[in-house]
Amino acid sequence: MKRTLTFLMIGSTLLLGACASNVKPTYVSPTQYQALDCGQLQSEYNRIHQYVENGVDAPKRTGVGVGVGLGGGWGSRSGWGFGPSISVNMGQSSNTKKTELARVLGEQEAIIQAAQFKGCPIIVRNKTAN
Repeated sequence: MKRTLTFLMIGSTLLLGACASNVKPTYVSPTQYQALDCGQLQSEYNRIHQYVENGVDAPKRTGVGVGVGLGGGWGSRSGWGFGPSISVNMGQSSNTKKTELARVLGEQEAIIQAAQFKGCPIIVRNKTAN
């Protein structure tokens, strides 16, 4: 019983770990790279590849926002009315390393598509194993 449970735990951990590590590129339009020539496309691809190889950093942003507005609603004593309201929002940012990596990989895909459209030979590099 213990052995089966151990194998089940190891198998599920490996399966979930494999699913969590795959980052798919987000869509980036290749039209923003149409003005670049073949050499510029290759150097931009190389720059992004080097950024991915060195490790992607999540953008620095704060997750706190403050807003002031005018609100309305029903009151307990005098019916309904309008009054000032202050709202403080603290949430989780979607700017993580995975979202940044997906964006950058999308830019690489867009560069490849722009190069193919222009007929440029582009050298595509695979990520090296660490």
